[in-house]
Amino acid sequence: MTRPISINATTIAGIILVVIAAIALAYQGITYTTKEKAVDLGPIQITKEEHHTIPLPPILGGIALIGGIILIVVGGKRGD
Repeated sequence: MTRPISINATTIAGIILVVIAAIALAYQGITYTTKEKAVDLGPIQITKEEHHTIPLPPILGGIALIGGIILIVVGGKRGD
């Protein structure tokens, strides 16, 4: 007879960590845009957009990937 599949919290956390690691390795940074006023002369306003990037080093993605795999393995052994 087949056993129902049960996934515990450790396995779910591991899967989420692996997904986050894959995204971090693929994009290698978070980019966002801000707008700020450059000139404000009464009814005339000029705004400029600035692009900012928060770099994510590949080592961070690698550590998250290894941690996620460890959590999946540990969670799978506990579920047995």
